Amino acid sequence: MDAVTAHGHASIKKGSKSFALASRVLPPALRDDASMLYAWCRYCDDVIDGQEMGHGQMTDYKDGQAARLAELEGRTQDALDGKAMDNPVFIGLARVIKTHNIDHKHPFELLKGFDMDASDRIYKTIDDILDYSYHVAGVVGVMMANIMGVRDAATLDRASDLGLAFQLTNIARDVVDDARADRVFVPQDLLLKYNAPIGARALMQPENWPAAHQAACAQLDIAEGYYQSAKAGIKELDFRCAWAISAALAVYREIGQTLRANGPQAWHGRVGASKSRKIALALGAVRPAMGRKSVEITSRDGFYARP
Repeated sequence: MDAVTAHGHASIKKGSKSFALASRVLPPALRDDASMLYAWCRYCDDVIDGQEMGHGQMTDYKDGQAARLAELEGRTQDALDGKAMDNPVFIGLARVIKTHNIDHKHPFELLKGFDMDASDRIYKTIDDILDYSYHVAGVVGVMMANIMGVRDAATLDRASDLGLAFQLTNIARDVVDDARADRVFVPQDLLLKYNAPIGARALMQPENWPAAHQAACAQLDIAEGYYQSAKAGIKELDFRCAWAISAALAVYREIGQTLRANGPQAWHGRVGASKSRKIALALGAVRPAMGRKSVEITSRDGFYARP
């Protein structure tokens, strides 16, 4: 294993225990490439948000954010153009994109999502947050599916749906943490529907958490539809890829289930599943992977349409 690949594995292991667990069942070459793609996505997200592996928060992270985004765009373009790079993140990205013939527009769709962060986009409607979720997560699902050999548009739509479900779950989990960083991602329409405040400062206050929790759970209801849609995507995958995707779906969906069950008090800590629970869910994902050829193809009418 060379240094670039090793860096990818270290990144996914540190940045996401859930994705690292799911990736372990992939064939080795695909696991390497999925890890390198993850490393680039994680690096870009951290550069924009002033974090390290998705944790911590620089108090002045907004300062220079647009300039950092412009640098990421430039370095990504250089990497895809085949220019010599000294950062394993960009070397790995270029390697993965070339190996799997991934459309160059997709990495820039992700960066467009980070531009929404840098420009302080306000999310008023469900459609707004679905558009954001595609750009920061749905397109990652598309690229991961490309790594697994998927090219047909219908299956890529299902891969995008899984990314959207993950991001909607992330947002529900992180309502209070985001508010502390002066960010609000739950759309205003949902917050107002449940009489929750739409401002970050007010969402930080525990007395507003019950209403915010209702709004977050309504968003999880939307995520549930995307999880169900994503299940149809494994039909075209081989067993190990289908197992990895089914495991990631089960483990990540558990975050939302835990938030529902524990109520607003869950936001006093980090919402998630124990290691043993994640392992059990990953093992349980063998069954849907084995039965993937008989999976029900559900309708996507009214679902987000990829650009």
